[in-house]
Amino acid sequence: MKVVVAHNLYSSAQPSGENTVVGQELEALLAAGIEVLPFLRSSDEIATMPAFRRALLPVSPVYAHAAQRELALLCRRERPDVLHLHNPYPLLSPWVVRTAQAHGVAVVQTVHNYRHVCVSGLHYRDGHTCHDCSGLAWAAPAVRHACYRGSAAQSAVMATALAVHRSTWKRVDRFVALTPKLAEFLRGIGIDEERIVVKPNAVPDPGRHSQRGQGFLFAGRLSAEKGVLELLAAWESLPSGSLGHLTFAGDGPLRCRISDFAASRADVHYAGKVGAPRLRELMRDAAAVVVPSTFDDICPLVAIEALANSRPVLGSDRGGLPFVIGPAGWIAPPSSLAAALKTAYAQAAGLTSAARSRYEELFEPAALTCRLITIYQQALSARLSRGRP
Repeated sequence: MKVVVAHNLYSSAQPSGENTVVGQELEALLAAGIEVLPFLRSSDEIATMPAFRRALLPVSPVYAHAAQRELALLCRRERPDVLHLHNPYPLLSPWVVRTAQAHGVAVVQTVHNYRHVCVSGLHYRDGHTCHDCSGLAWAAPAVRHACYRGSAAQSAVMATALAVHRSTWKRVDRFVALTPKLAEFLRGIGIDEERIVVKPNAVPDPGRHSQRGQGFLFAGRLSAEKGVLELLAAWESLPSGSLGHLTFAGDGPLRCRISDFAASRADVHYAGKVGAPRLRELMRDAAAVVVPSTFDDICPLVAIEALANSRPVLGSDRGGLPFVIGPAGWIAPPSSLAAALKTAYAQAAGLTSAARSRYEELFEPAALTCRLITIYQQALSARLSRGRP
């Protein structure tokens, strides 16, 4: 089987779990004997583009001409079976779905966010969940609030792309929903049930260990939607040292706030931005990992990595987190974090085996790669049965 993996990599200045997932899936598919044809673009390319190509950027989310030409050539030369699309914006555009199908190629898309209907992709604005654009033919509220990169003009382009491609998404042969909650979202925007398959993200197995941990770890983007402010407020309400240490790892717009907070409390440490080996050490040093997202988080890798490292997770009741955590941790609304932290502190040591079991049951890479290949086969069969080009 030949599979084109299409993805617009997010900027290297913006840490992206999605980029990580795509890279890991590419390697796993190759190891499983799938012939993979990467069709990747990177937002980093924009800075070095010639002027004439930059002039076309405003229309690329709707129709990226260069990407369609190159994909058509690839399809004619390689005759792939499936195109697996991840993020199409801004340099690929959802039009790759139509281009691939015009050449007889089945299309699968992994849905990593809500950008089928939400300009920002988060359903989150100004510190709260937002569905102002739901059901609208054109996302005028997103333009008014400059939801895409703080720019009304860029938001208007994305709103237009979403409107134009509403029918494009109905053509996709199979959608990969990372959690049942995301499958519910897809059904809610009119995607047929038979086109949706739940398959969560995987993370490489770090191996079993017997290390005991202490305290808590937050690892991820230091931003409001990740619940950082709520975690700070909850920890500040507790006596210093009463729950061990709280370590922050990551980078983002609230970096200075975290650094200042760590400087003011002996029981808080800011580790900065860390690589995978150091993150594994920090997870094993902690008794539990905190993922207090205030938006409908899709399927955060940090929660799965915690389970893989035998660490239970204290997560919010938003998005896919309750599914990911299951019986291997605690679920609480962001407003109740202080009480939940006390409970987690008392119970964490008894949930290490449950955490590792949750990882092995749901997130083990080899099993999920087999499921992905099955999804490709289903998409190909569906296209052939419909008899369309």
